[in-house]
Amino acid sequence: MSFKVLKKSFLLSRKSYSTATAFATSRPSEDFSEKTPPVTLLSENENFFVETVRKFSNNVVKPLIREMDKNSKMNPIVTKGAFENGLMGLHVPEEYGGSGSSFFDAMLVIEELAKIDPSVSAMVGIHNTLPVSMIIDHGSEEQKLKYLPSLCSDSLASFCISESGAGSDAFSLKTTAKQDGDHYLISGSKMWITNSSEAQVFVVFANADPSQKYKGITCFIVERSQEGVTVCKEEDKLGIRASSTCQVNFDNVRVHESAILGQYGKGYKYAIECLNAGRIAIGAQMIGLAQGCFDQTIPYLQQREQFGQRLIDFQGLQHQIAQTRTEIEAARLLVYNAARMKEYGIPYVREAAMAKLFASQVATSASAQCVKWLGGVGFTKDFPAEKFYRDAMIGEIYEGTSNIQLNTIAKLIDNEYKLRA
Repeated sequence: MSFKVLKKSFLLSRKSYSTATAFATSRPSEDFSEKTPPVTLLSENENFFVETVRKFSNNVVKPLIREMDKNSKMNPIVTKGAFENGLMGLHVPEEYGGSGSSFFDAMLVIEELAKIDPSVSAMVGIHNTLPVSMIIDHGSEEQKLKYLPSLCSDSLASFCISESGAGSDAFSLKTTAKQDGDHYLISGSKMWITNSSEAQVFVVFANADPSQKYKGITCFIVERSQEGVTVCKEEDKLGIRASSTCQVNFDNVRVHESAILGQYGKGYKYAIECLNAGRIAIGAQMIGLAQGCFDQTIPYLQQREQFGQRLIDFQGLQHQIAQTRTEIEAARLLVYNAARMKEYGIPYVREAAMAKLFASQVATSASAQCVKWLGGVGFTKDFPAEKFYRDAMIGEIYEGTSNIQLNTIAKLIDNEYKLRA
């Protein structure tokens, strides 16, 4: 599989990746002259695209999963393969070295990778949907030309917003950017930063004017090589262990004002918009995880016999299997619908929150069921179900906990009915 082959599959009409429409309070009516297809129906090109990523997952990623999980380290072969196959610049315009694909295409990649290893899906998904998206949406032409080609070809990026005291309450961050002439001095520590062990570029949120509270938050592009940047040891995590997660310290890191990404003081707005889209990506990762675990469990239930019949022939187990598969399909509908809405410029914040909320819940329940269905072997590392179960735990935590999603959904329902009054 090559980058050129992958690019040939991106023949769908391309929609803007901007998050500008995410918060609109009304939705435009669409006049469809043709029948609207099912949300899960993939075009020939999308199916070819999925099959291409599937081959990469099975041929390159799958043989290395246990080693990477045990060592808590992404194998460079996987990272290099992801870059070589065009998976790290999915929605980056072709003039900057990317694939020029759609947001929905990116979700298909994230889902397909998660069916084999959610750690690889996390690395690819977060790189594409957070730091790279920020540069595409808000970067100057100079910044795009400087950073995007390398971020598509060989350099990972990280999104630095969370801190020890600023997780769900992200905008209580303490990292500051003090102005010094035409430069800023960035000081603070960021926690739980995905891809940070390997990242060469950091998109950093810091408060340039704490007196303005969240309205002082500004986004900066910081390079790993700059003096004062320190990446600490990797966290020893429960799941997605091959995906690096580290604390990143910024000690009076001097950056020129040209390093500001977008407008001064708009960091909070950019972060919200970017994370709303990112929630759909986490939903895609979770449905991939659930489906992958399910797919690798059912054949065992068809083969193993007890009391003279296959496990899958017991009605009690059949009902559990049917319920789980139904929930996976329902989660996929939510995720695909949210992704299609974003692609068509329809407000999607509520649907993104619903997709992440439900998909992460389904991933947790489906993987837990698979472990139980497998019995003793499901409790061992010889079968992949226990790893999927561990990996699923992060879905209800990062990029907004399940409680945050519920808060968002409830607030939007309240607003919706106020407008009706």
